[in-house]
Amino acid sequence: MWLKWFLLVFMLLLGGSVTAASVPTLSNVITLLRLEHDVVADLERGKIVTFAVQESTRKELAIGLATYLPSSPTKLANFFKQGDFIGIDPDVLAFGEIFPHAGIDTFRHFSFVPKQSDEVQNLLAVEHEEFNLSAEEISRFVSLNGKLSDLDRANLMGVVSQRYRQVLWQRWQAYYNQGLSGVAPYTRGNGKVDPGEELRLLADNSELLALLSPALKKAWLSYPSHFPQEAIERFLWLNREVNGRPAAILSHRVLYTADSISMIVSRHFFVGHSYNAGQMILACLPHREGMIVFYIQQTSTDKVTGLGSSLKRSVGRMRIKQQMIKNLERMRAAMQSY
Repeated sequence: MWLKWFLLVFMLLLGGSVTAASVPTLSNVITLLRLEHDVVADLERGKIVTFAVQESTRKELAIGLATYLPSSPTKLANFFKQGDFIGIDPDVLAFGEIFPHAGIDTFRHFSFVPKQSDEVQNLLAVEHEEFNLSAEEISRFVSLNGKLSDLDRANLMGVVSQRYRQVLWQRWQAYYNQGLSGVAPYTRGNGKVDPGEELRLLADNSELLALLSPALKKAWLSYPSHFPQEAIERFLWLNREVNGRPAAILSHRVLYTADSISMIVSRHFFVGHSYNAGQMILACLPHREGMIVFYIQQTSTDKVTGLGSSLKRSVGRMRIKQQMIKNLERMRAAMQSY
C-alpha cells in the first residue's frame, strides 16, 4: 500500500512539475488541501472527490470538489473567454455582460414576467427577510405601492422591473468604483447584514488563492486596485432561479492564467434573496493529457443560523454539493465538444 501511494504521488508530481521552484505545483495543492491517498487515487480514476474547506463564520457554507478533466487549462481559459462558462448552469434564466461606463440600459433584459406577479407584489410590500435590499432601496419600492393600482399586470411588471434595474445599476456602479466598501448593507428586521464584509472574509481566508497567486489574492481583496497583468476581468448580471424564485445577481469574475496554472475567481456581490454573498474558485493544474480541477464554493447566508442550525447547515451543504457536481459534469461534457 505504501509503495502504491508513493508511485501515485510521484506521477502527480511529474504531471504538476514546473521549471520555476516558486510556482506552486500539483503536489503543493494536494498537501495544502490535505488530500488522503485514497482520494488522490480516486482523482486518478476520474472520479469527483470532496475535500474539506474551513468555514470562517457560522453563516458560511463551504464545499470543495476536485476531479480530472481530459482537457488542458488553456482550453478552459478559452472556454471562459468565450462566455460559455455560464451556460453550464441550467438555473440561469438570463444574463448579460456589464462593461465599464455601462448605463442602466445594460440591464434592459432583466425583467419580471406575469407568472412572477406574486414576487412583484411581495417586492412592493418588501418583507425584510424575503429580499436583500438596503433601507433606501426598500423605501423606493414601498413608495410605488398604491401608485400602481390602475396598471394592468403587464405594465405593473414593467414599472417594477425598471425600478429593480435601477437598483442593479447603482449597486454595480458602487462596487465598480469602490469595491467591497461600496457594497450597501441589506436591511433586516433585526438589523443589517454587510455582504461586503462577508465577501472580504471569504477572500481573506482562502488558502488556495493565497498559495496559487498571492498577487491575485491581494488585488481581489483590495479591488478596485489593479489586477496582475495575467488577469482578465468580467462583470455580469444574472437572473437565476434560486429556491424556485427569480434572483438578480451581480457577479465579478476574473480569469488568471500564469505559468502552468489557470484559475477563475468569482464573487456574487449582490444577490436578490436567499443568500447574502458567494465566492467561487476554480483552479486548474496540468496533469497527464489534461488537468486536475479544484472547485471551491463558499456561500454566506443567514438561513443556516438560529434554531436547528446544525441540520440547516447539513442540508445546505448537501444542496450546494449536488449543484456543484452537476456543474462539473456539465463542464466535462461541454469541454469535450468544445
